[in-house]
Amino acid sequence: MPTINFEKKKEMLVKERNEYQGFFSVKEEGANVRMPKKQLTMKAMNETYGVCRLDHHQPVPDWAKDSGFYSITRTIEELSIVCSQANIPDHVKCEKDWKMLKVEGPLDFSLIGILSSISTVLAQRKISIFAISTFDTDYILLKSKDFDNAIQALTNEGYEIIV
Repeated sequence: MPTINFEKKKEMLVKERNEYQGFFSVKEEGANVRMPKKQLTMKAMNETYGVCRLDHHQPVPDWAKDSGFYSITRTIEELSIVCSQANIPDHVKCEKDWKMLKVEGPLDFSLIGILSSISTVLAQRKISIFAISTFDTDYILLKSKDFDNAIQALTNEGYEIIV
């Protein structure tokens, strides 16, 4: 009857589990370190965007919809619009100079931690985000001044950025 090396078997099972969870293991000075595999692919969008706030009772203005990408959210407190900065009239309350990364999708609803992993990488560099989720994917808005830094940080962590 063959002898089973339980330590070796345990090591193989841990390796299989880690690979299934998107990690691979390496030995570093006797410690088992979990390293991320290639992360998601994101595409840098070319436009500059603005995040606008209108009164909740106002109708959605036509200028908001005259953009390749726009997002409209109405709550009982406000009407929030994200659209091309070039379309926003001067009198509108707005936070300007946002660039955008699109997470290449579609993403399955069962995926866990997409925004968390991205925001953690950026938070470590003191880069704030404004996230928008759709049925198919996520969009990450970053202030223009932080955009290059964000791309570098994400690239260093294994994310592929299409510019």
